[in-house]
Amino acid sequence: MLFNSFEFLIFFSIVTISFYLLPHKYRWLLLLISSCYFYAAFIPIYLFILFFTIIIDYLSGIYIEKIKQRHKKKLLLISIIANLLILFFFKYFNFFIDNINTIYEYLGIVANLKPLNLILPIGLSFHTFQAMSYTIEVYRGNQKAEKHFGIYALYVMFYPQLVAGPIERPQNILPQLHKRISFSYSNLTSGLEQMLWGFFKKIVIADRLAIVVNEIYNNPNEYEGLTLVMGAIFFAFQIYCDFSGYSDIAIGCAKVMGIDLMKNFNTPYFSKSITEFWKRWHISLSTWFRDYVYIPMGGNRTIKWKWYYNLIITFLLSGFWHGANWTYIVWGIYHGVLLIVEAQFKLFNKITNKYINLLLMLKSFILVMFGWIFFRANSINDAINIIFSIFNFKNYSLHQLSLYIVPTSRNTVYSIDILLSYLMIFTLIILEYIFSTKLKFEEQRYSIRLTAYTIGIVLILLIGAFNKNEFIYFQF
Repeated sequence: MLFNSFEFLIFFSIVTISFYLLPHKYRWLLLLISSCYFYAAFIPIYLFILFFTIIIDYLSGIYIEKIKQRHKKKLLLISIIANLLILFFFKYFNFFIDNINTIYEYLGIVANLKPLNLILPIGLSFHTFQAMSYTIEVYRGNQKAEKHFGIYALYVMFYPQLVAGPIERPQNILPQLHKRISFSYSNLTSGLEQMLWGFFKKIVIADRLAIVVNEIYNNPNEYEGLTLVMGAIFFAFQIYCDFSGYSDIAIGCAKVMGIDLMKNFNTPYFSKSITEFWKRWHISLSTWFRDYVYIPMGGNRTIKWKWYYNLIITFLLSGFWHGANWTYIVWGIYHGVLLIVEAQFKLFNKITNKYINLLLMLKSFILVMFGWIFFRANSINDAINIIFSIFNFKNYSLHQLSLYIVPTSRNTVYSIDILLSYLMIFTLIILEYIFSTKLKFEEQRYSIRLTAYTIGIVLILLIGAFNKNEFIYFQF
């Protein structure tokens, strides 16, 4: 079930009202059944995969807590391997088969390895990582094993963040699932506010930008110069509004029911460095890799070359987590290299001049934007061709630039969509700057907030792209 659908609004309303009408002891069951229904709306059969891993991890947690120390690691490994094998089978098996066939073909060997005809379960990487964090935290002694099977299943399957995060830790969610929650008007209003902001970012900005982005990236050889620059900029804002929009809706949904999910985005395009960007972008995933991969390998508390190795491996795995395609792997390595360069040349760390800081933000955005080209391109060749075309300055002219400032239908991809995209990106930047640095929206007078709600709803209805586009991160 998609958040950006009328069906979801009905589902959300029924579940939320029922949640507060039911006694506390039955609420976990309501949420678990609702989450199963929510996920089954995609592909029902994949519920069995979820429950298979849930049973393994539930039992692993209990026995890890019970048995002697020397056997704990074996159980943890069984749990982790079971999760990773399922992830590999559905997400990466065909990728490895395709690459083995390519190597055989290059060597002149006839291979008959056939890929499997499988559909990737929605959000498999997200709930796999959330499940793994539970057994790891129990093993480390930071979390008591959950004895209530239904509550544990709900921890993995809680519908707001089931398919695209945030990737939660058991210390945050499990106590809240046990807690007796009373209706709160404050939770209701703040949750609905965040949901509205998420719908605005997804339907009005991300899906509007997608119209232009999809045309350019699906036909990159037909465009050059400024068109490709525009496509790269538009995708940078599309993926941000799409993914952070999902997170806002998820966090808002949970908040209405009195459950606090972790913040997943913190105005990442205002970052002055790539290091800062990764503290603000997809926070739940970056902290997951930090705590369970980077730090256990030694982090930065080691000799320099090992530190750099740890960074590259962590971001290579982060890229691979996103998808079974070399484009994601290159994207991950690209960010690892950027972080190493920043670590090697620590420049402008304590500058307070606002104009220099603005230039640093622009520099970071441009670097991130070029990384997104690999992330979005259909192949490595497409990404390389797009970048070479962007840097081919023969493709640029003042006349062409004027067409992208005031486009006409004869000269640009989709003129009205480009004009609306300009307007929405500008609106997003201004609003995020104001409410992240100057004012707190929740502290404004009710009349101001009501006006903002009304404008947001009107814009969604008037210029929203109601094409039921899936969220980009559903594929991960």
